[in-house]
Amino acid sequence: MKNALYVLLGVMAGFMLAGVLIFVSRAPAGEPIILLPAPTKAPLAVHIIGAVPRPGLYELAEGARVQDGIDAAGGMFAEASVETLNLAALLVDGQQLIIPYKDGREVTTASGTVDLPSSESDVPTDVPSDDPCLGGILININNATAQELADGLTGVGDTTAAKIVDYRIQNGEFYTNDDVEKVSGIRPDTILAIQDFICFGPFYGN
Repeated sequence: MKNALYVLLGVMAGFMLAGVLIFVSRAPAGEPIILLPAPTKAPLAVHIIGAVPRPGLYELAEGARVQDGIDAAGGMFAEASVETLNLAALLVDGQQLIIPYKDGREVTTASGTVDLPSSESDVPTDVPSDDPCLGGILININNATAQELADGLTGVGDTTAAKIVDYRIQNGEFYTNDDVEKVSGIRPDTILAIQDFICFGPFYGN
């Protein structure tokens, strides 16, 4: 009698265990957790002009400071007025960062920026009002020799300067920065570096 009772209890326990196993195996599984990468923030576009070797538009990481912008533009000239700058200030998107000169010269012209003398007495008095080269302050890319281009323009070496002169001889005068960019070896960043230091004056035949 006891044996039969034990058998019955064992069968019932077996059924219960089987039911639990079936329930567990049929329970819906949770959705897998997918870890997405953190969104990358858009860079800051900052226009850097003034007493730097390579003025132009630069993309800097969010959180960049004035010193980072100066470093991107090649550092500062010795004539830069550091005392007026807060090198730790945060940059913002769309900002124009002006690096001033100690002698107070300013950046002007509608087509871009150009470093002008600090006083009117430094500008030749016989310069016509429509002179695009400001009496020789800027380099006339239509008249300068290869040596003058290489010596006076940042990022333009002897080879590139020679290509500019050769292109000018074969195709005529330059009228815009887009014309200059057609020269082999001239890249957009080169145009940004030299555009404030060149002019498109007349060709005088040398």
